[in-house]
Amino acid sequence: MGQQSDPHAHLHSEQGALRGEHPGRAVDPVIKVQSLAWLEFEKPDLDRAENFARAFGFSTVRVTSTELHLRGTDPGAACVIIRRGPRSRFVGAAFAAAERRDVLRLADATDRTVTALPESIGGVTVDLTDPGGSLVRVVSDAHEAAALTPQQPQVVNAGPRIARINSTQRPPREPARIERVGHVVLQSAHYLDSLNWYLQHLGLIVSDFLYYEGQRERGPVMSFMRCDLGPVPADHHTLALTLGPRDRYVHSAFQVCDLDAIAAGGEFLLDRGYRRSWGIGRHIQGSQIFDYWRDPDGFLVEHYADGDLFDSTLEPGWAPMTASGLAQWGPPATPDFLGIAPGKESLRELRAMASSLRGDTEFDLQRLRGLLKVAST
Repeated sequence: MGQQSDPHAHLHSEQGALRGEHPGRAVDPVIKVQSLAWLEFEKPDLDRAENFARAFGFSTVRVTSTELHLRGTDPGAACVIIRRGPRSRFVGAAFAAAERRDVLRLADATDRTVTALPESIGGVTVDLTDPGGSLVRVVSDAHEAAALTPQQPQVVNAGPRIARINSTQRPPREPARIERVGHVVLQSAHYLDSLNWYLQHLGLIVSDFLYYEGQRERGPVMSFMRCDLGPVPADHHTLALTLGPRDRYVHSAFQVCDLDAIAAGGEFLLDRGYRRSWGIGRHIQGSQIFDYWRDPDGFLVEHYADGDLFDSTLEPGWAPMTASGLAQWGPPATPDFLGIAPGKESLRELRAMASSLRGDTEFDLQRLRGLLKVAST
């Protein structure tokens, strides 16, 4: 008998697009952003936020009575900015333009004004609002801080490759040092409008689409988008969008050096009473090793390592969305990660479902059945 072919051997997803399906990129985008620059939040307790951030692996760049700036070891600007506010909320994301004239071009195309960022950040921004209501900043010329000393990956004996002799393996139980911000995931009740908006305005391109089983003909319900850097490889996704009953932040992800950093850093977090949401495992879309945590304000944040890098030639993959299909290996996705654990957040989602089914959104009864099927698989 001949060997069975592996459907994953030559494709990054189970299958490609069918005739007439979404192409995953705009024909003539306004600009093409280069990276995710930083994320902005508001929180009432900056001391508590900083304590978690340092245990999670950030370095503090700036702290005042009203602001907290956090960075990784890679050179560049702060990758998280937290301002004091009356309640915890995600404010928006900043994307880095290739050059200042791209900011000007985007401002002209959207009839917006280019403004200077605060001196603590530097540079300029054009501030937009996506169809879900989130702030989207496109920035250039922000202050570039020098690199910090990075965490070194462990020297590994792998198969026949011997790299460590007469030396033991003792990864320290310490924070996994954040290198940089990797991606943010957002939920939208107007998913297709949001997807097309990001493709057209920021020039992002889709790496993978997911669809509800039995509903492929209705189009995708999740997209993993990367920056279009031409022949230069880019992260599998810088932004991911998923359909849901309301517009909200889902999670953000930060790169660390390797699996040992993730695992030992996780033990450090557990020792200090912080709560793991789901992990450790390896995803399918993006392939990265992951570990998800809840910060004290309830935001979901991810350590990851060893993610896929694609250049602009790769077309989108298509696959059904299932909870079991979120990982190649690791524990089953938890109710907390899936947003169905009892609590305030799941109650908000239930209320939003009822409202969305009565309103003018893409989240209709058929889509609700598809989402419930995901949670059950």
